[in-house]
Amino acid sequence: PQEVRDAYDLIGFAPRGLAPSTAVDCGLDHADLATSRLRPWPAPDGSIDGDLATARRMSDACARNGGELIRHLGTGNEARDLDRLRAALGERKISAWGVSYGTYVGAVYSRLFPQRTDRIVLDSNDNPDPDRVNRAWLAAHEQGVEDVFPDFAAWAADPANPDRVAERAADVRPLFLRLAARLDRAPLPWPGANPEELNGNVLRQTMLDSLYAPAKYPALAKLIRAAERGTVPPAPASPPEAVLQNVTAVAAGTICDDVAWPHDAAAYEKDVAASRKEFPLTAGMPRNAMLCAAWPFPPKEPPVRITGDGPANILMVQNRRDVATPLSGALKLREAFGGRAVMVTVNSTGHDAYLANGNACGDRVVSRFLADGTRPAADLYCR
Repeated sequence: PQEVRDAYDLIGFAPRGLAPSTAVDCGLDHADLATSRLRPWPAPDGSIDGDLATARRMSDACARNGGELIRHLGTGNEARDLDRLRAALGERKISAWGVSYGTYVGAVYSRLFPQRTDRIVLDSNDNPDPDRVNRAWLAAHEQGVEDVFPDFAAWAADPANPDRVAERAADVRPLFLRLAARLDRAPLPWPGANPEELNGNVLRQTMLDSLYAPAKYPALAKLIRAAERGTVPPAPASPPEAVLQNVTAVAAGTICDDVAWPHDAAAYEKDVAASRKEFPLTAGMPRNAMLCAAWPFPPKEPPVRITGDGPANILMVQNRRDVATPLSGALKLREAFGGRAVMVTVNSTGHDAYLANGNACGDRVVSRFLADGTRPAADLYCR
């Protein structure tokens, strides 16, 4: 909005390790860059042996090829880098808008440097659990999918929808589960994709990705309709491999450097079995072992514990239905901030609320806060 642009110099930055900053690269095999491989989907029978082997292979590659920098990509260091950027700009305080993982960066910065913050907007908020950090974010996807899938199901059963997949919203979930199970048993060739087959876990990962925004629903519906007929649409476009290598290495370093993950396979096996039973749409993935289960480098520092210490200058904005950062996790961050924060909950669906998947009410509240500092006196619900 113009009133926000008029109030600020808008500055973005490439976080540590991400090009065009000095880039890290694990030199992963092409197959390991597939999202359905990076997210630890169990085998159709629930086995995680393949995921643990992938974790060891990817961690070994990062240790071998990532250089010293990959050991220093935790969120605490990113917050310190942000403060160096503030100093280089000659600013006494900064205002910031952090989205998704950026909400945790903003929360950590506000904890480490509370007196250097002016107006902080945190949009689509991560659970700040100091014992699990990124493990809690992965686990949140099981609830996030449960929160958002009914919205997709209602859309996918609308009689006016040309991509309709079922006559009733209640039929969409069992249809999806049956199709995923069928593709577990008999994948469809998918030339140009990675992997070059549409299997059950690729369908599940595509579903999860598509629930990030209602604008992605049609592509998911088209894929479901095609797969039911035994065909596939053209393979989705993929970013250049160098970009995927860089982004994956930064994500791995950040996730694994922030907090130590268990190395005990039995713990993951137990959690995955429970998750598969309670949340069949995500098939155990959110509680499974990522590459951090084999990460060879211990964290350099403990996670920052978010508290209410500091000025009351934080505005949180959160969609009610968000697959990646569900409301349940945002409420934990709100609780941790105490009197420092006010939260606007928006009755919308999708990840990223402000100026994206939220609504006009939420956008007005955030824009006003950024433009002139006016913040609601208490938590607010935008219908």
